[in-house]
Amino acid sequence: MLKEFRDFIARGNVMDMAVGIIIGASFTAIVSSMVADLINPIIGVITGGIDFSNLFVNLGDGEFASLAAAREAGAAVFAYGAFLTAVINFLIVAFVVFLLVKLVNRVKETAARKAEEAPPEDKPVAPSSEQLLAEIRDLLKSRAA
Repeated sequence: MLKEFRDFIARGNVMDMAVGIIIGASFTAIVSSMVADLINPIIGVITGGIDFSNLFVNLGDGEFASLAAAREAGAAVFAYGAFLTAVINFLIVAFVVFLLVKLVNRVKETAARKAEEAPPEDKPVAPSSEQLLAEIRDLLKSRAA
């Protein structure tokens, strides 16, 4: 069983997957920061600072000033604002990921195009058989003389 596990780990697919997960986690941090630190403040300015996350309908008794207060009191609430915020954040993150993937693909295509357009490297031309034989003949003549 240990040998099978070692063989499983040694396969390239597992290592590729591990690298993908690590890079994906780093990419998630970049996208989350871009959304939270760059895009959401701009949206906040445009919408006048509306915060959907505190919108809720109290399904029980009592009055609560905020969703946090209602949850702390254990009241049954329909927190549609938190859901709306999650949907909006998902759409923003999905759009940012789309833009980043599109940018990466454009860079890859440009690099591939440049590689195709690059002139082939000049390979030294090998001398022909006749040229080699003539050089050998000349060397033999010079040694004999």
